[in-house]
Amino acid sequence: MEAAVATESLSKLNINGDFASSLPNLHKNLHLLSPQQVELAKMLVEKGQSHLFEHWPEPGVDDEEKKAFFDQVTRLNSSYPGGLASYIKTARELLADSRAGKNPFDGFTPSVPTGENLSYGDENFIKYEEAGVKEAQNAAFVLVAGGLGERLGYNGIKAALPFETITGTCFLQCYIESVLALQEASYRMTQGGQKKEVPFVIMTSDDTHARTVELLESNSYFGMKPTQVKLLKQEKVACLEDNDARLALDPQNKFRVQTKPHGHGDVHSLLYSSGLLYEWHDAGLRWVLFFQDTNGLLFKAIPASIGVSATKGYHVNSLAVPRKAKEAIGGITKLTHIDGRSMVINVEYNQLDPLLRATGFPDGDVNCETGYSPFPGNINQLILELDPYIEELKKTGGAIKEFVNPKYKDASKTSFKSSTRLECMMQDYPKTLPPSARVGFTVMDTWLAYAPVKNNPEDAAKVPKGNPYHSATSGEMAIYRANSLILRKVGVQVDNPVNEVFNGQEVEVWPRIVWKPTWGLTFAEIRSKVSGSCSITQRSTMAIKGRNIFVKDLSLDGALVIDSIDEAEVKAGGSVQNKGWLLEKVDYKETSVPEAIRIRGFRFKKIEQLEKQFSEPGKFELKA
Repeated sequence: MEAAVATESLSKLNINGDFASSLPNLHKNLHLLSPQQVELAKMLVEKGQSHLFEHWPEPGVDDEEKKAFFDQVTRLNSSYPGGLASYIKTARELLADSRAGKNPFDGFTPSVPTGENLSYGDENFIKYEEAGVKEAQNAAFVLVAGGLGERLGYNGIKAALPFETITGTCFLQCYIESVLALQEASYRMTQGGQKKEVPFVIMTSDDTHARTVELLESNSYFGMKPTQVKLLKQEKVACLEDNDARLALDPQNKFRVQTKPHGHGDVHSLLYSSGLLYEWHDAGLRWVLFFQDTNGLLFKAIPASIGVSATKGYHVNSLAVPRKAKEAIGGITKLTHIDGRSMVINVEYNQLDPLLRATGFPDGDVNCETGYSPFPGNINQLILELDPYIEELKKTGGAIKEFVNPKYKDASKTSFKSSTRLECMMQDYPKTLPPSARVGFTVMDTWLAYAPVKNNPEDAAKVPKGNPYHSATSGEMAIYRANSLILRKVGVQVDNPVNEVFNGQEVEVWPRIVWKPTWGLTFAEIRSKVSGSCSITQRSTMAIKGRNIFVKDLSLDGALVIDSIDEAEVKAGGSVQNKGWLLEKVDYKETSVPEAIRIRGFRFKKIEQLEKQFSEPGKFELKA
């Protein structure tokens, strides 16, 4: 009976006797497979993947594992645009280019693209912030959060890591509260009309999905309606074991293909296949913002950036920071090909200098008269206009130009040290756009917009002096620096920082100041809540948790925590002086201390503070 079924399966596939004799192991087991799986088997064999079946035993042995193999292959096939056949074809092309040492920029000449440089707090900045807040209710926010915190020395998901430890607010809470504050501010500014709920999408992975759900559910979605939040899980892609793009088997299980992450470029195909983009279009949305999981400063830059997109009509707006020549951050570059096509794209820092030298710029990547490179630094936050985005994805299905980065055993480039895979990055989306697409950038000061947390203490301590640490230590200190500088801009006398070393990293320690996004999301809003003669000493700590807290004639030397409900209006002033909170050093090897604290190298020792809570509606004064 089994032989008859197998023969029937083979005849359906036009698989002849040669196939059966060359792949007897697969031939004997075909009766286990569904017709769709038999089709997949044929495709794999035609694409040079017969090695996957060489070890298959006789029917009756490991049959469930064989079925599980095809269940996995079915998933890999359906989750990739164009299926596995397309993946293998692209892989062969890219591996051949890599082996030949082909330069992806051959024929392209770089030039500086057009964009907007903003200076925090000036008239231009305020104008763009106002325009951005108005537009915010027409935006959807997409958080790319597929990664774990292992590189940080933190075993949780990165979105669960506190972005500052005065209040212990994690990155995901910061992002959700910022979106809610923008939603509310946008509604208030446009007055009347229907109150829109801004969509919030999180791209997860197998590594982060369950823990992201748990973080949201155990914290009541941090105040957002659960219906506003959508999770899209990216699948991994098949690993490749050689230049012929033969799929690698899992070293732990010969009935599984080894898989690795494909990169955050998957967010585009996931959004497209989910149908969300069409829902947003029908709801009248205009913008999609993409951002990553550990930049605690980001939302200080977002309102003005949306304003730039809306005012300039950019189809693609990359957020950027001033970049020193040769700094280890990609540069946003216009590339024009000899055949006339052009694109505005991120060029990695180690590719930008040789590209410039090869195209008539003998000095390569150098600073201009501003003291910075004319090519702004890409920080991987994108704002896309929705309708042109949908039109582009109709053509591509959301597939992003991929790359491959094999680690070769030797100069012959014939074999790999370990398996590789195709990867893609979300910021490579503009590579397929037509020349008519309006692609620009918005540059803001690094202190305002960019403090990613991605390096563990040991790696951060090895960073050459003067270069950014991008650690939990520098990330938290950057929050306090930004908030101190913002308060200076609105007239508060804030003491200068002192330099201290934590976990081998020398950082500026400003007064430790935090506030909830609902208190101050824009420059104009913060300016309206601070008045008179205010001063804050370097050793001070201040946390403002409430929308309607007005600071007037406050002199702070110590610790002050004010918490109020929205219906309470609080005027805070006078002279607050106490022993405050001390910064205590913690060694990152100190395992008795929680990971989230020890990777920073410090913790707060709360000696004395003035702490006031206002939980009733009404008008109140806090006078010390």
